[in-house]
Amino acid sequence: MTTASAGGTGHAEAGRDGRSGIRTALAGLTTRGRSFLAAGVAAAVCAYVLGQSDLLRVGLLLAVLPLVCVTVLYRTRYRVAGSRRLSPARVPAGSEARVHLRMENVSRLPTGLLMLQDKVPYVLGPRPRFVLDRVEAGGRREVSYRVRSDLRGRYPLGPLQLRLTDPFGLCELTRSFSTYDTLTVIPRVEPLPPVRLGGEAKGHGDGRQRSLALAGEDDVIPRGYRYGDDLRRVHWRSTARHGELMVRREEQPQRARCTVLLDTRGIAFEGAGPDAAFEWAVAGAASVLVHMLERGFSVRLLTDTGNTVPGEGGDGFAGAIQESADAAGLMMDTLAVIDHSDGEGLSRAYDVLRGGDEGLLVAFLGDLDEEQAAVVARMRQRSGGAIAFLLDSGAWGREPTDVPGSSDEGGERLRMLREVGWTALSVPRGASLGELWRQADQERSGLAAAGGEGAR
Repeated sequence: MTTASAGGTGHAEAGRDGRSGIRTALAGLTTRGRSFLAAGVAAAVCAYVLGQSDLLRVGLLLAVLPLVCVTVLYRTRYRVAGSRRLSPARVPAGSEARVHLRMENVSRLPTGLLMLQDKVPYVLGPRPRFVLDRVEAGGRREVSYRVRSDLRGRYPLGPLQLRLTDPFGLCELTRSFSTYDTLTVIPRVEPLPPVRLGGEAKGHGDGRQRSLALAGEDDVIPRGYRYGDDLRRVHWRSTARHGELMVRREEQPQRARCTVLLDTRGIAFEGAGPDAAFEWAVAGAASVLVHMLERGFSVRLLTDTGNTVPGEGGDGFAGAIQESADAAGLMMDTLAVIDHSDGEGLSRAYDVLRGGDEGLLVAFLGDLDEEQAAVVARMRQRSGGAIAFLLDSGAWGREPTDVPGSSDEGGERLRMLREVGWTALSVPRGASLGELWRQADQERSGLAAAGGEGAR
């Protein structure tokens, strides 16, 4: 949860700034107030023409009453502090968040009728409005409302506005706070089954692999003996050389790695909205990232532009010291606002992966032509295991039959990737990532078993 005070110092008051303030106050006349003023002027003119003094008194009363309300409301010095609290500040798409507003009268005089309004984007729902009857000196009022969005993104909330009105409803003035809050709507995260994917990089978590500091018996870098060290780890050759007890360095745990590649090319996806193929790919990438972090993997998000998140260090992976929650939050914030790129190829992503064995690679890909399919095929050589989810724009469109040959091309791309070792799956419209994740594990297990039999 985050808390933000509105209005800079947290206060809003009806100030006076000369002629501009008077013009603003007159502009605050409501329809009723302007009707009263027009009727009063018309009655005064008629009274002058007809010589009716009684009608002149009525006209003056109708004309003066709105002006008196404007003057009183303009000179009123309300000092009100406001704050806004989001619960939570980061919410998945399709879920609700609650916004708590708190108003406090910090002046010595009670307020009159206050109308509270918060400005929210149209996608979050209607603009909330509240009426506060009277706030005593030093008193406070709390109200709340709910917001919901099916579209991910970052949405500003605010500024908070106070509408001051007179008892007759003839004049209405608006005072705005200056501070905004931001609601982050992240992609939906689908829980994935805890399968063991064959060929994944081993390390921290499900698969543990420990390596010595250096491999050879004669190439071990020992260290001095410390109280409590196991005597079975004493390196006698180094002990004789240095004249003191030396022990072999402890085995170092290797942290498993996983790279999630998200294809954001605009030419690779068609359609828009929460049910579009690109939104499914973004949600799938978010689900895999969270799932692998929970399993103790060191993960990173890679896009077709070559950008990595979190991007710390030379390899771009979240370091072992960095908390998993911080890494997940950073990647979710990135996915909340990620959009289509102008790129036409995946070569930049391949350049990032060509540095060496990058562990498990999970890719969410749009439409691939023959050239880009070849680039993806070469990525398999730089990973310990590779899983690809291919989204066919023709199959995700409203009229799949309008894209002749798209299914045949998609099948050819699948065969091309599978031949080089990818576990490639086609994603039909509305598919469950959990089921596809389990299917990928079954296919990799089958390939591993077939490879073992062939080795015999």
